[in-house]
Amino acid sequence: MTISSHPADAHEWITVRGARENNLRDVSLRIPKRRLTVFTGVSGSGKSSLVFGTIAAESQRMINETYSAFVQGFMPTIGRPDVDTLEGLTTAIVVDQERMASNPRSTVGTATDANALLRILYSRLAQPNLGTTNAYSFNVASVQASGSITVDKGKASTTEVTQFSRAGGMCPRCEGLGRISDLDLSELYDESKSLDDGAITVPGYKPGGWAVKFYAESGFLNPATPIRDYTAQELHDFLHKEPTKMSFRGINSTYEGLVPRIRKSMLSKDRADMQPHIRQFVDRAVTFIDCPDCVGTRLNAAARASVIDGRSIADLCSMQVSDLTAWLRGLEDAHTAPLRQSLLHILDSFVDIGLGYLSLDRPTGTLSGGEAQRIKMIRHLGSSLTDVTYVFDEPSTGLHPHDVARMNDLLLRLRDKGNTVLVVEHKPEVIAIADHVVDLGPRAGEHGGTLTYQGDLAGLRSSETLTGRHLGDRSALKTSVRTPTGALEIRGADAHNLRDVDVDIPTGVLTVVTGVAGSGKSSLISTQISPREGVVTVDQAAIRGSRRSNPATYTGVLEPIRKAFAKANGVKPALFSANSEGACPACNGAGVIYTDLAMMAAAATPCEDCAGRRFQPEVLGHTLAGKSIADVLDLSVDEALEHFASPEASLPAATKVLTRLRDVGLGYIRLGQPLTTLSGGERQRLKLAVHMAEKGGTYVLDEPTAGLHLADVTQLLELLDALVESGKTVIVIEHHQAVMAHADHLIDLGPGAGHDGGRIVFDGTPSQLVSNPTTLTGRHLAAHVSESGKEPHR
Repeated sequence: MTISSHPADAHEWITVRGARENNLRDVSLRIPKRRLTVFTGVSGSGKSSLVFGTIAAESQRMINETYSAFVQGFMPTIGRPDVDTLEGLTTAIVVDQERMASNPRSTVGTATDANALLRILYSRLAQPNLGTTNAYSFNVASVQASGSITVDKGKASTTEVTQFSRAGGMCPRCEGLGRISDLDLSELYDESKSLDDGAITVPGYKPGGWAVKFYAESGFLNPATPIRDYTAQELHDFLHKEPTKMSFRGINSTYEGLVPRIRKSMLSKDRADMQPHIRQFVDRAVTFIDCPDCVGTRLNAAARASVIDGRSIADLCSMQVSDLTAWLRGLEDAHTAPLRQSLLHILDSFVDIGLGYLSLDRPTGTLSGGEAQRIKMIRHLGSSLTDVTYVFDEPSTGLHPHDVARMNDLLLRLRDKGNTVLVVEHKPEVIAIADHVVDLGPRAGEHGGTLTYQGDLAGLRSSETLTGRHLGDRSALKTSVRTPTGALEIRGADAHNLRDVDVDIPTGVLTVVTGVAGSGKSSLISTQISPREGVVTVDQAAIRGSRRSNPATYTGVLEPIRKAFAKANGVKPALFSANSEGACPACNGAGVIYTDLAMMAAAATPCEDCAGRRFQPEVLGHTLAGKSIADVLDLSVDEALEHFASPEASLPAATKVLTRLRDVGLGYIRLGQPLTTLSGGERQRLKLAVHMAEKGGTYVLDEPTAGLHLADVTQLLELLDALVESGKTVIVIEHHQAVMAHADHLIDLGPGAGHDGGRIVFDGTPSQLVSNPTTLTGRHLAAHVSESGKEPHR
């Protein structure tokens, strides 16, 4: 497509010239405004770099610049993307798959304003009336006062004297969290040892370390006395002493007992935000139970006693959203009709988007990436804004084929309001609704970053691009399935919405667990299978890593490489780490110099001393088979495999890890490539490669096709087959029809979501399900399977 420079183009097109962010290679294109454009291509081809890293980033950066310098100082800085020109931009709203804030006070209701509207409704209609909306909020502290409230108990109203709040609705015992924690003291210290001998067994409290010295030199304790010999006062001071001013090595400090210190430093964080070793300690030492005072509702007695038609606000928040909408429609009160309509609009959006099974009291930290993205969508469905650019990152993630059509309707609704909708997606069902398609490739990483096609869907189908060739793929059912070697028994599973489920998961085969979102798939496997010994679980939790982290450090392959360099050159392994002794002193091993420009984005320039290679010159002088450590980190996985398989640099410990990376389809990524530059699909497969090294008889994979291009699914199936053939039991939670068709055994949960799910609706082989498709999954799988039985395009 020829890009015109006519001024009128800005009204109808977003024009990109010379985009070079990450692996993009001077990409230039025009994107039609007020249309739905889908960006396709293999994982790592440059889709996210173009849509999020270039178009959305520049739109948000330009909007931020309209604020005063003072305001910008409080906003996150966004650097200008590497692109020549961008024209015709409108305000961009990014709806990504980043998990929502895992703050323990954040719930589905608070994140969507549904809870705020409910509180207003209760402040108007509830009896006994508590007046303000804050009186129904578990995030506003209570002010206790004596008073009386009238409680309707059916036959007669009785007046009870109680302590109730004139301010907030927070339960005073759990402080609005709904749960309290108990600490197992035996996990905090070894009573047979003294502080000097390492009595404290909490992570970070090492003998001789600052944290232990703080207690040992406090003056309250004898550091040489075993804990079991402490007096009652010393034990109290050690464990429970209230905050007390003290001087520690000449510095004014505050001493407090070990228990409150751990509660503040560790237990106040959400579990998902904890480092792995802290999480393991908390799992051992802490027991969380529902608060006995509020029974987990987070609210104080007054808020729970204030009701509408016999239901408290806690009752409503615990209801499934689809049931809550029905209850609200049955409520008759003319004065609050506009308020109820606003609330119903939000709740109906939940149902429309396939989240009617959620409850408003569900903590946001427990939502999957797909659920979080759809929650964010709800915020925008009622917006009056037009001519906005909405940017979506694989909105079909986590959706059953039955729900994809409803997602498509919502995307089209946003477009039809006069907005530009940009969608990064792999699913053919979503690509099919596009007004315009942009395909990047031809492959990934250094082999991608170019524009391979742009135009309508018909043109994509007839193109010779990888996406075009695979768009019409249909899966063939296995002609024969493997014979199980045994079974993993599940009896009486009742977590969340599961209804006393009994099922046997066959061992020694590939089992796929499926069902609509919210049917109970993850609840069944995560509570019944994952905790068992010998089970390796690869979930969708995000990879943690800074811009210094890379595939070499994350997978551990750098360790044998460093040792091999050290042995070959007669020096220490630490020299070959850019995060240790071998780092360039000018840039501290970062390879770039970051200059703080106050409210503007920090400027990053290549380090002049090391030319961006991160190591000291003398370190780069040490080689292994003709390559320096910087040369090795610049190799792709495929190139590194070839290098370390050679006689001169034979390194079996490294080739084992590199082979796993290649097997999961990451042969093109560079060993020293920052993790922050990897796409979501690449990070998922990187994590899979790491877990493949763990010794376990059973592998559990949660939606491994997330972020995978149609062409990559075949390689994933080959990997799953290899695991099974090696004697493993593989259990996959998945919606992708190609994975279902390839299974030896299928377990389908449903028939619906929430309280309409939680049951086994099918248990057998894929061919048995297709031959009698009575479930939603069965009908969609039968429609997908090729009638001719041909394999997908290779």
